[in-house]
Amino acid sequence: MPAPKPTSSASPIYRPLDARKAEARFFAEDYRVRTGDIDQQMRVRLDAVARYLQDAANDNIAATDFGDTEPFWIVRRTIIDVLEPITWPSDFQVERWCGALSTRWTDMRVSLTATSETNRFNPEPRPDGRIETEAFWINVNDQGMPSRISDSTFEVLAQMNDHHRLRWHSMNPEPAPPEAECSQPDREHVLRSTDFDPFKHLNNAAYLEAVEDELVDHPDLLDAPHRLVIEYLRPVTPGIEIAIRRKRIDDCLFVWMLIPSDDGLVSAATVSVSLIPAA
Repeated sequence: MPAPKPTSSASPIYRPLDARKAEARFFAEDYRVRTGDIDQQMRVRLDAVARYLQDAANDNIAATDFGDTEPFWIVRRTIIDVLEPITWPSDFQVERWCGALSTRWTDMRVSLTATSETNRFNPEPRPDGRIETEAFWINVNDQGMPSRISDSTFEVLAQMNDHHRLRWHSMNPEPAPPEAECSQPDREHVLRSTDFDPFKHLNNAAYLEAVEDELVDHPDLLDAPHRLVIEYLRPVTPGIEIAIRRKRIDDCLFVWMLIPSDDGLVSAATVSVSLIPAA
């Protein structure tokens, strides 16, 4: 797979995520928001959304034959559109389907629709939550190399959409600006042993825990519909040091998660959080 090309755009271009074809099959499951998923304002955090997406993917694969033919997938990018925050207490339904694909990778769409409730801790009625997501999943073999999707799986996924020539296009700027151009110096983000999976990969949700730390200083981005885009560029393994560089440009916060290399600091992941334009 070719490396994504850096972009010089100062702000991400917003494109609404495609809706599901009316006749397309999809996976559906019901879940419930737990107190470990929320912030101090009862809002479901972005890292919790990442866990929901992983749970839905695992449950989807378990409900199909994909676990035998395509058991290994890695995520290259996740888009999260928070159109209305999901809050606690809530039940929510997940619907998952393939929005586009090629022979080795797919765009998997996941829609989360919540039914808000009240309790003694959060007694005021709230709007029902709605979050739309899209993730670029790469099928890999047991050595971690991109692998062709089997004919049977391709046929099933292709029936869900009309886009069968999916290509990778980077949405975030990969090169970080010089630290001197940012309003704050780099900060260290300390990783814990619990942030890593059995394959010694940093869990996708752990990246967004660092982003939540940054959004504390940008509450305006959370108080309106917003989009997060995270692109995973290089592996983060146990013992590696991560530096967080961030820059606010208008209605968008950019975050670069930097790791050491022979050429200095390079981006392990890039993040943008931006307001969604009013319709």
